[in-house]
Amino acid sequence: MRIIIQRVKSSQVEVNDRIIGKISRGLNLLVGIATTDTEAELDWMARKCLELRLFPDPATDTGRWEKSVQDIGGELLVVSQFTLYGDCRKGRRPSFDRSAPPEAASILYDKFVEKLRSSGLKVETGVFGAQMQVSIDNDGPVTLVLEKEAG
Repeated sequence: MRIIIQRVKSSQVEVNDRIIGKISRGLNLLVGIATTDTEAELDWMARKCLELRLFPDPATDTGRWEKSVQDIGGELLVVSQFTLYGDCRKGRRPSFDRSAPPEAASILYDKFVEKLRSSGLKVETGVFGAQMQVSIDNDGPVTLVLEKEAG
């Protein structure tokens, strides 16, 4: 499983010119599911996304990242993105052999979203498999790659 985590001031996703998910301060998560992913990867990734200290503590004013999205009561926008497993090493067209097939990826994606929702935070999503327009007001900018291989 591979996730691009972006700390945002706001973020939204549109499908067919209609906003279907919108958050304020929190994390934008672009989520790629691999063919080898299981529920174990989902558990680890959800916990990591919720607990990573990516936000400064305004009380200390040190600028150090001391708070997680849970600590600040932030929001999450979760967008499926199979292209995170695009392999561009050969030829001129990416190979997506490592991306899970849509049927399997959709199930794991939905389970991942439910794990995040169980935190009690606001969690918005895109539409799995749809052509989406994602607007991200990156805060920092802070962008990290989080990866968990099966096994």
